[in-house]
Amino acid sequence: MEEKVGKVFMNILINRRQLFSGLDLTRWITVWFFIALGCSPDYSDDNIPPVNFQDIVISLNLPAYSSLMTKGGFKEIGGGVRGIIVYCEDVGKYHAFERNCSYQPNDACATVNIDASKLFMIDPCCGSSFDFSTGNPIGGVAWRPLRKYQTIVTGNELTITEIVVD
Repeated sequence: MEEKVGKVFMNILINRRQLFSGLDLTRWITVWFFIALGCSPDYSDDNIPPVNFQDIVISLNLPAYSSLMTKGGFKEIGGGVRGIIVYCEDVGKYHAFERNCSYQPNDACATVNIDASKLFMIDPCCGSSFDFSTGNPIGGVAWRPLRKYQTIVTGNELTITEIVVD
């Protein structure tokens, strides 16, 4: 019995040595190399790049911003990475969303617009759609919400800061 166990153990050692010798060792290293490459992080879906900007102050009395005086009104303005969409949830309650899509934000076309229905925001590049009140994805491949900037209302002025909320 001991002789049989010894032969089995020797066969295991011989087979193991063959695995790590010559061509087999090269194959083993090659397989592990490709496994390591396959496990590298996916940088194509990074976060929206950070941006600093001066506070944006909007006078809501100006005709250019009259759409923001009614519930459900919106306006695309400059600022942020690719611009900002300002949405009036209710009189005195505003949301400011980054127009840079949260899915693969480094793509040249990753810019969110107002959908033709005016019911949600959409990135025509990846097809992701976003809710107006939260910025959360409601369709498409995006899984992160849009960046939302702080808004402050003082009288008839709306200030949008670079501070990210939610």
